[in-house]
Amino acid sequence: MVRLLVVCLTLAFATIGAEAEAACREDRIELRGDWGTARFRIAVADTVPERAQGLMNVEEMPRMVGMLFVYDRPQRVSFWMENTLIPLDMVFIGADGVVRHVHENAIPMDRTPIFGGSNDIQYVLEINGGLSSEFGIAPGTEVRHPSIEEDQASWPCEAE
Repeated sequence: MVRLLVVCLTLAFATIGAEAEAACREDRIELRGDWGTARFRIAVADTVPERAQGLMNVEEMPRMVGMLFVYDRPQRVSFWMENTLIPLDMVFIGADGVVRHVHENAIPMDRTPIFGGSNDIQYVLEINGGLSSEFGIAPGTEVRHPSIEEDQASWPCEAE
């Protein structure tokens, strides 16, 4: 599973082309705030087994790569770092694509629950530890991805 994730992330990262920059894509997420914008290549975890596996046992991850956890509906979520080998920032996002809470530099292998901070989380973005602070990602940051329903999104994907 870990090799498959690394291969998927590597392939997604390698497929950057001019057409990929023009539209929302399943393998890319964009964030914006008064600090500017950031774009990450992602793997999507939208099933129970994929969310349970997450980034466990991944030994390294390229700088602008991450994983987006997608839930069927807004809810209270919590994560832990059991079997996770790299420090991660967890960006908790509501159904409208607005960041509600950021947990920075989660400690590898720690079993302490990390809560999303509210009952209306539908997406969680995991990126390398420290990048949230480096970019300025904080509550209020807007997120764009095809998983976010267009009629709810504060920053919807443009029609293609």
